[in-house]
Amino acid sequence: MRPFLFLGTRAEDDIAQQEYDAVLAGCGLRSDELVRVRLEAGPLGEVDLDDWSGIILGGGPYNMSDPEDAKSPAQRRAEAELEALAARVVAADVPFLGACYGIGVLGTLFGGVVDRTFGEPICALPVRLTDAGRDDPLFGMLPAEFTAYLGHKEAVARLPDGAVLLASTDTCPVHAFRIGRNVYATQFHPELDAVAICDRIDAYSAHGYYEPHEQEHLKTAAREAMVTEPVRLLGRFVELYARESA
Repeated sequence: MRPFLFLGTRAEDDIAQQEYDAVLAGCGLRSDELVRVRLEAGPLGEVDLDDWSGIILGGGPYNMSDPEDAKSPAQRRAEAELEALAARVVAADVPFLGACYGIGVLGTLFGGVVDRTFGEPICALPVRLTDAGRDDPLFGMLPAEFTAYLGHKEAVARLPDGAVLLASTDTCPVHAFRIGRNVYATQFHPELDAVAICDRIDAYSAHGYYEPHEQEHLKTAAREAMVTEPVRLLGRFVELYARESA
């Protein structure tokens, strides 16, 4: 099988490893079948799209809507590399699944707008599939409504031209969409379980996602939520797109 490529942007080693391990487990892959590149640590380098079964982009603290003067050199480089890669991925309709940060990367293509209008606090919320989502080869294996962990400052305010809306919440109209047949973005995190989201709540306490006095309440609510379905997206992505080696 041609491996999948995993792109991460998290600077905290323990959280970055936890994210990768969770995606690895959800996909049902070995580490040699899901090759990781940490974009916050160094350049992406050349990517031959034909080398990979597909590409998965994780989440992270970068926001496309951050003021330019507030972005670090690493963030500006990662954004430029991902913008160039996304253009190639969409043009070739290469299998791609971007979780959370994928919304920012793909959501600004083709006239799309990503801003701070529909941010949501760190929590677990019901996500509802649209009719297109229920008919979609990737999302259609999920229930019509399911609970997912999320937490984001920015979101899609206007879908890219030609994009297909797949899922929404009451407070964020665009929680998943597809471009072409094989390029996907989700606002929620399919890889997260209660332990992982609590660790992220602690790790990003100074990043403005919540007020300090909310920290323990958010963790308690996360532990009490029943989140079981979103991780199935990862296994389904592999099932749909794993390709034999050349």
